[in-house]
Amino acid sequence: MHTTAPSPIGDLTLTADPSSGALTGLYMVGHRHRPDIDTFGPRVDGTDADVVFGAALTQLDEYFAGERVRFDLPTQTAGTPFQRDVWAQLAEIPYGQTITYAELAVRIGNPKAVRAVGLANGRNPLSIVVPCHRVIGSNGALTGFGGGIERKKYLLAMETNEPAAVALW
Repeated sequence: MHTTAPSPIGDLTLTADPSSGALTGLYMVGHRHRPDIDTFGPRVDGTDADVVFGAALTQLDEYFAGERVRFDLPTQTAGTPFQRDVWAQLAEIPYGQTITYAELAVRIGNPKAVRAVGLANGRNPLSIVVPCHRVIGSNGALTGFGGGIERKKYLLAMETNEPAAVALW
């Protein structure tokens, strides 16, 4: 099942497993690796959305208001063991901080897997909740974000209270 919610970076689509209620996806408009909407199951709105997505929607509102630095939600992701290792390390990057793809490769115990780490990062189905936007290029460049570099720039600026965090959507 899925629902959509407005945010400062445009509408977000949230997906959940109907049996467990666990969040399975969070995608932006134009998201590079967003699955086809036909795979999301039925759309729920209003009270029905609150039952399944209430905690996620509340925590996203808190995050965008600068009141939440870490998400505490049941999640369920489908991916290879390597991808899940990368995504687990993404979740450990502190709010307002960045690391490089090379640092992320070291954190998963495979320093030569920088390219594979970048690919797994790009396939993260839980953008924002699992903060893939906090990974940058070795030279400090803002590279590779499924939601687009402008959104990555916005999220990083918002987390560090920089004036560049002006919503463009």
